Amino acid sequence: MLIREATAQDWPAIWPFFHRIVTEGETFTYPADLTEDQGREWWLLPAPFRTVVAEDEAGTVVGTAKMNRNHMGNGSHIASASYMVDPQYAGRGVGRALCTYTVDWARAEGYRAMQFNAVVESNTAAVRLYESLGFQVIGTLPEGFRHPQLGYVGLHIMHLAL
Repeated sequence: MLIREATAQDWPAIWPFFHRIVTEGETFTYPADLTEDQGREWWLLPAPFRTVVAEDEAGTVVGTAKMNRNHMGNGSHIASASYMVDPQYAGRGVGRALCTYTVDWARAEGYRAMQFNAVVESNTAAVRLYESLGFQVIGTLPEGFRHPQLGYVGLHIMHLAL
């Protein structure tokens, strides 16, 4: 698997699974009616932040991640990241590769920690992945997310010291 910098030319490959994930409404706090232009603006980050894509051996974009600081000013030493894996490639290590890549990026950039602000507690595969990489749940906002099938579920805040 190759992880490389995303370009504007990658957006047509990202958008179909990005849109599917957002409209299913099970893992992201993005509005379900997010337009393609909004999605592109929110996901393809300008420098100094980064957006990357993961490609399989055939050059197919199978996932993407964006990396940024979590807060500004006196909180700007904490990084954050978000991930989307094309559902047809789930369970093949794409998420793990992207997460490892972003943690390495945060370390190289001098961040002191990485924090995820809104990990849906019912997204157990993601929670397990993050925990396996050393992240800890440091708090949960009860009923912070309205899941389309499960109703109100918690949003975890997850943290990894770098």
